[in-house]
Amino acid sequence: MFRTTPVALPPWLAHALRAQRGPVPWSAVVRGGMAGGPLVLAAVLVGRPTLGVVAAIGAMLAGINDRPGSRRASVGRLGGPALAGAAGLLAGTYAGDLAPALVLTLLLTGLGLIAGGVSALGPVASSAGTQVLVGAAVGAGMPLPETGGERALAFLAGAGWLLALRLALPTPGSLAGDFRFDGERDAVAGVYDAIAALLDASGSPAATARRVALTAALDHAQDALAGPRLRRHAGSSAERRLHAQYAAALPLAEAATALAWAGEPVPGRAAQGPRRLAAAVRGNTHTGPLPAPSRTAPALRALDDALLNAAEAFDGGEARALHTRPRSGTALLRTAVGARGREYGIRVALCFGVSVAVAQALHHAHWYGTHEHWYWLPATTVFLVKPDLGPLVSRVLCRVAGTVLGALLFAGFAAVLPRPDGLIVLVAVCGALIPVATRHFAAQTAVVTVLVLALVMVGGEPQASGARIAETLLACGIVLLVGHLPMPGRRASGMQARLTEAGDAAQAYLAHVLSGSGDRAARWALRREAYRTLAEARTAVAVTSAELPALARHADGADEIVAMLERLADTITACAVHLDDTGRLTRQHTGQLSRLAQELSSHRTRLDLRLPRLPLAG
Repeated sequence: MFRTTPVALPPWLAHALRAQRGPVPWSAVVRGGMAGGPLVLAAVLVGRPTLGVVAAIGAMLAGINDRPGSRRASVGRLGGPALAGAAGLLAGTYAGDLAPALVLTLLLTGLGLIAGGVSALGPVASSAGTQVLVGAAVGAGMPLPETGGERALAFLAGAGWLLALRLALPTPGSLAGDFRFDGERDAVAGVYDAIAALLDASGSPAATARRVALTAALDHAQDALAGPRLRRHAGSSAERRLHAQYAAALPLAEAATALAWAGEPVPGRAAQGPRRLAAAVRGNTHTGPLPAPSRTAPALRALDDALLNAAEAFDGGEARALHTRPRSGTALLRTAVGARGREYGIRVALCFGVSVAVAQALHHAHWYGTHEHWYWLPATTVFLVKPDLGPLVSRVLCRVAGTVLGALLFAGFAAVLPRPDGLIVLVAVCGALIPVATRHFAAQTAVVTVLVLALVMVGGEPQASGARIAETLLACGIVLLVGHLPMPGRRASGMQARLTEAGDAAQAYLAHVLSGSGDRAARWALRREAYRTLAEARTAVAVTSAELPALARHADGADEIVAMLERLADTITACAVHLDDTGRLTRQHTGQLSRLAQELSSHRTRLDLRLPRLPLAG
């Protein structure tokens, strides 16, 4: 009997087939179904269907950004990009009306350069960059009777309606305690659950994965607590309590990481305390008695002390909260114009500018007879060129598959559905499917394609599935070509910038720990920055590694550097806990730091990390 060995797929293909997993976000599904469809229906009833189309586009783009998280943080996550999209729609409308084709192409190319550089600042900025370019393309090319101001207001109304639903409708768990802080409570509770899971895995091969999961939980909680404050200074007592509970988790996370670094199992009762704290956060209740862990080692003593401090913070609720300092305007500008922002901006500008030029040429040549939808080509290019959406080849494959599937599905629906009632129902169904479809780019593309084609017909235009497929293929060709062009400076400079930021953050964390400073709040903030930048660097390396071989080769060895930096951060954490308890480091700590310094020194072409002078071992 012969046994066949499964053939491993190349990374660029395996990534395209990978999808996110998790429970269905039913509350987001309900919001999506109540967003675009009712807006279009209301506009049709008052005789202004095209206004409803623009409003539904705003709601659709906001729905793509409607991810799990806190209610207040959604204000910036949905509202910021919506404002950018409305501004782009306004500017694009007047530019399309007043500027000749060549000037319009140059203006949109310059806008692409700015939006691409801004997109390097983070997920919300990236969404804003995407929406400003999509809005500019739609405003310049979509034939609508409304003025630019009316279009921008309709777009904002659509996004604002979805945001209002997010703020007003209850979500699972929101009725336990203060309605406003459901997402925050769940995020903070997730941190305590992740700490308990790491303690359970200490001394086992699963410890590394559990520590990565703890970092992700801390990042999620930090983002959830970063929403707009209810008052300018102090905030409400419920808000201060949540911040205190998050701050109380940081020393627990530090002790759990130190225990995992030591590689020895811990007593099972050690994880019971964090789990009870997680339940108290979710239920907005008191913790009750917490089981005390053993105090036979420095990290166990640190864990016990952290549990006692957490119990005080939970019962009193007025413990001093830890706040991370936001990046300054200078730091943001440095990122936008730095290596990462420049590479991002140049590629976005080239792809967007070339697609606008090609679309304009085809439009004036009357390709497809009338070719009224020339804005589809640059709008499609915007989503394809964004590197934060995954590797380039994966985006292209998923875009093609999703567009073909969506266009064929819509062609079938258009043949049997009544107009406009059936199309409006189709818009509502697609809006409800978006929160689930965002787990895979091909599924999201298919749903959005059906939704957009339905909106086009509601606006009074003919069925356009064939044109949608053709222009998507053309956009994919443009992005693949520009994405592989040589650029000034180093290739994969975005990934390199992430590695450099992670190395700098680890070095700052180590310098603080070895300085003997007693400012633990500053240490925990530096630890958070070190692990967060490491997670971002690992994501950047994974994305580059999943490109076609011509681009993936620039990530060779980068994953080893990230792994070394992660071991360095874990070692620094173990050193901090041991120094708190004894005031001196053991030979195990100094030896591991020295070995990591030697290993990292061999990668100076990618990372220049200088370790401070190590204290003598006791």
